Amino acid sequence: MENTLEYKGYRGSVEYSTPDRVFHGKVIGIRSLVSYEGTDVDSLERDFREAVDDYLELCNRRGFAPEKEYSGLFQVRVSPEVHQQLAIKAESSGKKLNTVVSEALAHYIAAS
Repeated sequence: MENTLEYKGYRGSVEYSTPDRVFHGKVIGIRSLVSYEGTDVDSLERDFREAVDDYLELCNRRGFAPEKEYSGLFQVRVSPEVHQQLAIKAESSGKKLNTVVSEALAHYIAAS
């Protein structure tokens, strides 16, 4: 992904505000708001790393696990008919429903 920063397994966006003449961003893929800014690329990267470190330290002090980007768990809503057809297809193929859905999503990504 372009225009992102990476540090300790976290990715952050990079945007520029012309009126404020400042770069800014936030950590992507977690619910907590972890934001940062800088007047140039070096200060933006430094503030990003400090923001991630501060977030991890806060989690540690409060005794809860830091969120991880994209856990791999999400819900998908389908019609009962599609659910039934997928379950039957998975069982007849000797696979778990989760495996069939994961394979279908991987195929979708590869075809894009």
